[in-house]
Amino acid sequence: MEIRDLVTLARRNWLLILSMSLVGILLGGLFSLLEKPTYTSETELFVAIQNTGSVQELQQGNTFTQARVQSYVKAATTPVVLQPAIDSLGLEVRPKELAGRVTAGADLNTVLITIRASDSSPVQAAALAQAVGESLIDAVKTLETTSPDETSPVRLSVITPAVAPDSPSAPNTKLSLLLGAVLGLFAGVGASFVRRATDTKIRGEEDLRTVTATPILAGIANDPAASERPLLSQAAPQSPRAESFRQLRTNLQFATLASSNGSILVTSSMPGEGKSTTAINLAIACAQAGSSVCLIDADLRRPMIGDYLGLENAVGLSTALIKAAEVSDLLQPWGNENLYVLTSGRIPPNPSELLGSAEMKELLAELERTFDMVIIDTPPLLPVTDAAVLAQSVQGAVMVVGAQRTKRLELERSLASLEMVGARVLGIVLNRTAIKGPDAYGGGSYGYESRSDGQLSMQQSGTESGHSSREDVTVSQLRSAKDAAGHLMFTETLLGDDQRPPAAFPGRPRNDR
Repeated sequence: MEIRDLVTLARRNWLLILSMSLVGILLGGLFSLLEKPTYTSETELFVAIQNTGSVQELQQGNTFTQARVQSYVKAATTPVVLQPAIDSLGLEVRPKELAGRVTAGADLNTVLITIRASDSSPVQAAALAQAVGESLIDAVKTLETTSPDETSPVRLSVITPAVAPDSPSAPNTKLSLLLGAVLGLFAGVGASFVRRATDTKIRGEEDLRTVTATPILAGIANDPAASERPLLSQAAPQSPRAESFRQLRTNLQFATLASSNGSILVTSSMPGEGKSTTAINLAIACAQAGSSVCLIDADLRRPMIGDYLGLENAVGLSTALIKAAEVSDLLQPWGNENLYVLTSGRIPPNPSELLGSAEMKELLAELERTFDMVIIDTPPLLPVTDAAVLAQSVQGAVMVVGAQRTKRLELERSLASLEMVGARVLGIVLNRTAIKGPDAYGGGSYGYESRSDGQLSMQQSGTESGHSSREDVTVSQLRSAKDAAGHLMFTETLLGDDQRPPAAFPGRPRNDR
């Protein structure tokens, strides 16, 4: 892992790391409050050899004393020393228990012994340290002599008497807070690594590159206002969202420059990634650039385009595929630009068969001869096979990936399904990317109950959207029709004569490219 990866990890999980550090500080403070105060008192002893000889003898005696000091330090916590101290203070503890409250030590190359004793009472701590020190003096005097008549060659004396401490030695609040912060920091970093290892969602370009090298055509920034105003025509012309779709339009023009086929399929791995709004806004952007565009709602399971654009959805693609009406009569103009929409029509029982039929290929070929660009919105790839079936009949597919929603395995499976049918993936649209931070771009089932793209059904008036306002439709009879897969019965309604789309194709001839 490189330093850049660590920085990205920290930027993605800074809130988690900060929270864990604060929790550590709080736990350290709570520990300090709950821990019972402990007082520590100490006394210092001086070890001397009783020799008044020459300088050489004094030096030898000093070396002897330093060698004996460590032995005296060890002896300070033995029953030989502790039991007399217990008896003198009248304590009801055993030497082994008292040894846990008494420590002794000596600095290197010195003859000073420091004895420390801890107790919940500062007075008792001082008395205990003093008693252990005096007991050690007597013990050394006894241990260093072989008979009662001899004099010990070593003498210990108190040079710093034990006094009652003014403040407790534990808990150390500052140390507890610091230790809690450090432990919380390490816990936060560890949790970040665990989160990174277990989180399989694609959050930005870096995660996307771990799955595929397919070019990213555009990154659509997450705009909270897009849920209420999802259409490009509703956004400010110079807004980042509008510019993102213009970038998508431009990159697609370069991706399709060498081909004469003008049909592009827009799909995603799972519902809710924004494929329908992407297809609609791409069509609007291309129409605003002067191209004649046909937008087809080929999602024959959960159609959305008619609702977003406020268009009639009773007749459309399914109607044309069963030869119940001519496609020219089913195209609906939208906006002031040269944009025409073929809605889904009634939902059939066999959408995959319809989309893979010869009639669908003929319809696409007819539309491609008339319009500069044909954009097709299809169902997601993983729940159903509709998009994979139709991908064989178009120039290329655009994969919409919802940032912080799509999982890496889902994208891998989607791309594999397109590759299996020989479809050409033109690129990826990274939707709902973070506006700021490390993930900022540039810086199961599928049914009819819920909608996958957005929450708002756009019902625009003629003034707001640019297309004709709709009144009550005139009802006329349609004959029964059937296709290669079976019979499809529709409620037999068509637009009234005054609202019927023109008989001839409204789009102008394709521009030379």
